Amino acid sequence: MFWMSAFIDVPAPAFETSVPFWSAISGYEPSALRGPDGEFLTLVPPAGDDHLRMQRVGDPSPRIHLDVHVPDPRAAADLALEIGATEVLDHGYVVMRSPGGLTFCLVSRPAAVAAPPARWQDGSRSIVDQVCLDIPRSGFDAEAAFWQALLGWPHAGSSYAEFERLVRPDDQALRILLQRVGDDGPVRAHLDLACSSRERELLRHVGLGAKVVTDNDAWTVMADPAGMAYCLTDRSPD
Repeated sequence: MFWMSAFIDVPAPAFETSVPFWSAISGYEPSALRGPDGEFLTLVPPAGDDHLRMQRVGDPSPRIHLDVHVPDPRAAADLALEIGATEVLDHGYVVMRSPGGLTFCLVSRPAAVAAPPARWQDGSRSIVDQVCLDIPRSGFDAEAAFWQALLGWPHAGSSYAEFERLVRPDDQALRILLQRVGDDGPVRAHLDLACSSRERELLRHVGLGAKVVTDNDAWTVMADPAGMAYCLTDRSPD
């Protein structure tokens, strides 16, 4: 693979309020709507290639899915099938599910330059730069091995027992964090921001319509206007 991007999938009733929210917290302008029903848009950074997109969906709950950018989606899909994925459909881009049930797409759209962090009026900086995969403990090892094999990124530990990570190449916009969760069900995903000041970022997000869910020593769990969880972290945006 040569790039990865994240899709924010939003139920139709919340789409019009979610787009300006994610545009404001990322600092990226929404593109014109596209797709057969005007269901897609890109959040376009002022510099670099995009790594965040949004989709209006018919499902009742918001979610995150990944686009993995590869030279040949069909060949990559065949490899993904061999290592445990399930194919959903092939439209030239291939929609698949991981062994634990996370939806992802194999696409061929070119991209190569990561966007820089946004700098805000108070001097702080932040960037949406991480996808955390929330994986039930019973399937953690298999799911982690799948994503390592698919992306070809080395596997590493973390200072927190519930987390592991895949080591992001320098030219990529998004990191992958792997989190063990206690509940059953399919693998889910959420977005994380790296913040130079988590306190300032939290106040900015609340002012834009987000809610605080829980506060931890190195991250804060938030909910966007559609109720989707995401995190503010103390990781350096630089």
